[in-house]
Amino acid sequence: MPLYTPLLEGSVRLLRILPHPDKHSSIKCHLFTCTLLDSGSTHPYEALSYVWGSEKNQQSISINNCELSVRANLHAALSHLRDRFIERIIWIDAICINQEDNDEKGQQVQSMAKIYAKASRVIVWLGEAAGNSDQVLEAIRKAAEEQDMNSAIDKTNQQSILALLERPWFQRIWVLQEVAAARHILIKCGPMEIDGYAFCSGLSALKISYETCPDLQGLIHPVVYLIRGAVFRPRHERYETSRPGRFSLGIRPLGELVDMYHTREATDRRDKVYALLGLSLDDPSAAGLSANYNSPWKEVFQKFVKFSLSDKISVGTWDGKEVAIVEGKARVLGEISSVKPDITQDDRQSVEITWKNAPNPFGIKGNKSSRFTFQALAKPIQVGDAVCLLQGASKPTIFRLCNNHSAVITITAPLTNGFKWPEPSQSITTFPNDLLLVWDWNVSRGKSQDGEDYEYLMSSRRVPEYSRTELQDDLDKAIRLWNFGVLLHEMERYEEAGK
Repeated sequence: MPLYTPLLEGSVRLLRILPHPDKHSSIKCHLFTCTLLDSGSTHPYEALSYVWGSEKNQQSISINNCELSVRANLHAALSHLRDRFIERIIWIDAICINQEDNDEKGQQVQSMAKIYAKASRVIVWLGEAAGNSDQVLEAIRKAAEEQDMNSAIDKTNQQSILALLERPWFQRIWVLQEVAAARHILIKCGPMEIDGYAFCSGLSALKISYETCPDLQGLIHPVVYLIRGAVFRPRHERYETSRPGRFSLGIRPLGELVDMYHTREATDRRDKVYALLGLSLDDPSAAGLSANYNSPWKEVFQKFVKFSLSDKISVGTWDGKEVAIVEGKARVLGEISSVKPDITQDDRQSVEITWKNAPNPFGIKGNKSSRFTFQALAKPIQVGDAVCLLQGASKPTIFRLCNNHSAVITITAPLTNGFKWPEPSQSITTFPNDLLLVWDWNVSRGKSQDGEDYEYLMSSRRVPEYSRTELQDDLDKAIRLWNFGVLLHEMERYEEAGK
């Protein structure tokens, strides 16, 4: 009998880890199917949050008397999770989803927010013990227990804690949904374990310095924030969505989530979008954007950009590249004139926009600037960045003028803070600028896009390489540079425009 048979709608597989008194004995499990009820209560199973890790040195386990090879990191997790006397029921994506069936994989990925939300507990597996990790977790636990917000750590312990936080789990994009849905979190590293809330409280008490690795703080803060919140999530909460059968945590619109997290790690590029669907406040499936592993990356990326902006733009994407070339009519509204850290939360930016071409319906008459607060973005906003509205878009886009192109900083800027943003059709009717934007997901926090050469991609966005001529390339480049100069002039950067 095959290990996997087709799942009915609403069903999932769960893994029963059979006990054994000898921790070195081979791992034996039983895989069974069940239905997740739509009631708000949790179910008596756990869900594992981990990284797949290297494909090398795979090991075999027995499931329903069939041999299945699993990666070394998962095998280590199973070894530590197996009890000596009591069976354990757990959901693990690599085993409970038939990874050879793309249709099933897409359907189950759509249900992952629900799977983690329904679990009685989510177990975070950081990997085997290494680099004083046992002592680090104990120090974090003690700091949480003593609740001393001025707990001091020496340089050695500081480096050991940073080494723990640099583990791949904290960089993975899927963990955001997994811990955001969880009602109770247990963190395991080798034989050591710590409650998720205690882990977060201990880190806060220790006041970790990220001076030697500034990019790490941007990765750690959102994960810690979500882990800390698990204890406050009601165990009988229902997640309502606009479409029957769709389960979402409803945290933020998809465009905003991608703006914040697209530089996180994913084995499959498509998961940089799919991993955030269960967190989204809007309904991307209405635009045909749902987890489908039969769709190529360039199609997924293109659908996402059009969903976030408008069908009135054209988008160039490529398999193997996390770069989109966005072209459309736009109106430049203003410029970033001031950026400060938010004094209430250090992961946010307080940004002032000086309006240049915003019409009166925006309610800013006599008010030449407005201040907004932004969540930490994958690419922080800088003074001099431009704010525009693309034709058909419901929210502005912030971009940066680089050497010969305009780089997207945030695709959908949430201008809130009491500022009422009207429907574009009611407020803007003319879009005088021809805008060509480069959105590169490989350029992240603290890195400049000025040195990147996108000439080939910008030239090939319309005409295939085999049919292009040198004259067409030169003409296209001349038009782009002209439009770029118009943008500089409109933003009153006359010296740069003259160049």
